[in-house]
Amino acid sequence: MNKRVLSLLLASLLMAVSSISFADEQQSYGSQTGNKALNGFTNMTTAILEIPKNIINTTNDSNVAYGFVGGLAKGILNTVGRMMAGLTDFVTAPIPTKPIVQPIYIWSVGPR
Repeated sequence: MNKRVLSLLLASLLMAVSSISFADEQQSYGSQTGNKALNGFTNMTTAILEIPKNIINTTNDSNVAYGFVGGLAKGILNTVGRMMAGLTDFVTAPIPTKPIVQPIYIWSVGPR
């Protein structure tokens, strides 16, 4: 009886996961291009927040002096990168592709 319950649970989990993975592929063209344009615009306008974010993260990883100097430099570079990637996503919005930058938004959790 335990094997039967386990196999039923596993089959249910497999069906749920497969339907979630197909949900991204079934978005309409308008939805994909709209999301990409919104993503690009958001990254262009909020890119300046990379500076304080990187100062805080670098300070937490090391000390205050290096955190300010190194975080400021890293933040400026990431600001320019996120701004250019946002501009690219915004301009190429009619071509539905995945976002360029990771994490997608400045406030999303991602690799440092």
